[in-house]
Amino acid sequence: MARKIRVKVFDDLRQSLADAGACEQGKTVNLRTNEIPPPPRPLKPAEIRRIRLALNASQALFARFLNVSTNTVESREQGVRQPDAAALKLLTIAKKYPQSVLSA
Repeated sequence: MARKIRVKVFDDLRQSLADAGACEQGKTVNLRTNEIPPPPRPLKPAEIRRIRLALNASQALFARFLNVSTNTVESREQGVRQPDAAALKLLTIAKKYPQSVLSA
């Protein structure tokens, strides 16, 4: 028979509520906070092409770097298709840190 594990949810909840109240009153409280970065901004087709050219890559090689098809790279550079959020993030990284894409 499985043993029950006692979870002190109420104690954690009470402590969290006390911390929130102290923070609201302006007291210094050691709270963990996370800042969520904004989504990547859309890139124009010319920007995508500049990123590829900065890497000195053909469309086929650039497609291999991004793990997409050559047709996808071509469509994005012509403005037919827009990259999704994950692809935009990767393209932004490639723009800021081209060596990271080349070495990955």
